[in-house]
Parts: sequence; C-alpha cells; structure tokens
Amino acid sequence: MAVTIVIQRTVPDKEMADRLAPMIVQLRSKAATQPGFLTGQTFSCLDCQGEYMVISTWHSLDDWNRWKNSKERQELQNKVDALLGEETQYRIYQPVVGGIIPEFKGTET
Repeated sequence: MAVTIVIQRTVPDKEMADRLAPMIVQLRSKAATQPGFLTGQTFSCLDCQGEYMVISTWHSLDDWNRWKNSKERQELQNKVDALLGEETQYRIYQPVVGGIIPEFKGTET
C-alpha cells in the first residue's frame, strides 16, 4: 500500500535558507529516481514564516525506508540536520480507504 511521508523543517533566517536550498534540491532530485518514489511536493507556509513542508508518496513503506536509510541520503540528511541544529522529524501516513477507520494499536474494540 502506498505511504505518504511528511517532513517539516523550520528555517530561522534567509542566510540559512540560502545554504539549505541546494541540499533540499539534491534530496528531492535523488529521491525522484529511487525505486518506489511516486510523487513529491515542497511547500512554504504562508502564515508561519520560515516553515517548510515536504510531502512525498512512495509505493510502499519498504521503498521509503530503503531510501531514508541509504548511505547517499544519510550523508545529505546529516548536513541538513547539522545546519538546522536539530534532527529532522518524519511522519508516515497511509490512506484511509473508503472512509474505513483503521484499528489503533492498544485500543479495545
């Protein structure tokens, strides 16, 4: 099943944004050539200056994890994290098919 990955980053100033932009472009262009990559978009927040969100869709969680954990990506991601001074956080989503609410772990039915 396809998964959607959401990555949010806050960039405090223009100088840092200028240094970060080439790294993000590299990550995006390399991701687009990975097996299982379906689509990706990058957004700039209009009401929270300096916040950016990347949304990508992958054929499977395994495809995403293979790319996320690859040496090539880790090298670039480590540079991004060092520049921003914090570890990038990821959220992984799956589609809710036909309005069916999935079961939640740890809850009783």
